[in-house]
Amino acid sequence: MNAAETPHQRKVRDVTGWLTERIIGQHTLLQRLMMALLCGGHLLVEGAPGLAKTRAVKELANAVEGDFHRIQFTPDLLPSDITGTEVFRPEDGSFKFQPGPVFHNLLLADEVNRAPAKVQSALLEAMAEHQVSVGRQTFPLPELFLVMATQNPIEQEGTYPLPEAQLDRFLMHARVDYPSEAAETEILHLVRQETGGRVEPPAPPHRLSQDDVFTARREILGIYMAEPVERYIVALIMATREARGELGDFLEFGASPRGTIALDQCARALAWLEGRDFVSPDDVQAVAHDVLRHRLILTFDAEAQGVTSDRVVDLLLDQVPVP
Repeated sequence: MNAAETPHQRKVRDVTGWLTERIIGQHTLLQRLMMALLCGGHLLVEGAPGLAKTRAVKELANAVEGDFHRIQFTPDLLPSDITGTEVFRPEDGSFKFQPGPVFHNLLLADEVNRAPAKVQSALLEAMAEHQVSVGRQTFPLPELFLVMATQNPIEQEGTYPLPEAQLDRFLMHARVDYPSEAAETEILHLVRQETGGRVEPPAPPHRLSQDDVFTARREILGIYMAEPVERYIVALIMATREARGELGDFLEFGASPRGTIALDQCARALAWLEGRDFVSPDDVQAVAHDVLRHRLILTFDAEAQGVTSDRVVDLLLDQVPVP
């Protein structure tokens, strides 16, 4: 039985509906982006160019009270370009810290795998520790802090793949596919109308305040999860570490405790977004691929056979009994 909708659920639903009108044919991306915001996590998005990855987070920034910044990752980027640096002040002979773009509430790290490892580490350390250390000083990041990083799966020349330990810092790894034929036609009509000046882009129904986001996070933590569902989450993670049979042939290393926590948070957030006051096994299964695909390290045999992490998650869901 669904719970009565809370004011914050209504606000989030209205904003999500507006985003769906602005970003056509990418419902899953928008849902995962909203889940990351409400869980206090970060999102890695992989997809071909032109699939509205950048536009999605920009539109979300229009609907959330907070500042937004975009960083285009390139091979010549330096860690200080992300975190900031100390600037010398000749008038008094002192150094003053100049904050970098990581100190914004919503940060788009575009093509994150095009920057060297030291730059990726600077960003991912800030994501994990929620702070930046420069010299002997430590500077806290904003309480509301979301990173959406994108990477292009098509062109790999000149890229620096994210190490597995750093990938684990992302709450979810979402993959974006091409829109359907009907959605493609709708996109064409919308762009033609807006560029021709026949319609004005609609404004968001309201802006989510940071208090709205923090209250929603508390409500999500209060979603009821029955003990069998909790055991199911733990069983899925343990099965990745103690893999047997075909699953064991494909898995070198399983998910870390971060995977358990992320599976719990995302399943609760999905139930909350859908207006329910309890978590079901279906919620866990619905988010399992995005939560686990970047946390599983496959064996050489699996890679040689062309087995993907999504295929391994499919086997995992088939192998672990559903309560």
